[in-house]
Amino acid sequence: MTEVPPRRLKTIAYLMDESIRLPGGYRIGWDGIIGLVPGIGDVAGLAVSAYIIAESARLGASKSVLLRMSANAAIDAILGAIPVLGDLFDFTFKANRRNLHLLQSQLDVPQRTRRVSIGWLAVAGVVALLVLVAVLVLLSRLIAWLWNLVS
Repeated sequence: MTEVPPRRLKTIAYLMDESIRLPGGYRIGWDGIIGLVPGIGDVAGLAVSAYIIAESARLGASKSVLLRMSANAAIDAILGAIPVLGDLFDFTFKANRRNLHLLQSQLDVPQRTRRVSIGWLAVAGVVALLVLVAVLVLLSRLIAWLWNLVS
């Protein structure tokens, strides 16, 4: 592994997440701008994120860090696809910057970053499971309520 992520990855993350300065000093990137184009924009942003993840794998990032990077990219793409609120989310989440930071941490302190990523993935998995159970419970109650209305 190298000590510093390649300049091209830093440049891509900068362009996608913070290259446009707004009044007040807040920065946005092209990910949020292209995300405004329904469907195509979110797919294009996900493709760029996938490139950063693939390069991180090539540089030797651990599986747990790559999974965490993938989760960041998936969150950005899925929530970014929601009309209006998703566009606002795209401007604030900055998945590529997060993933570049994860890669840098992996290169600097690989064992700690791997351990933290495993913990993060475990918590995210439990939360996802709880959300799934809640959705299934609500769905079953909705079906029961509809069944009672019909019968």
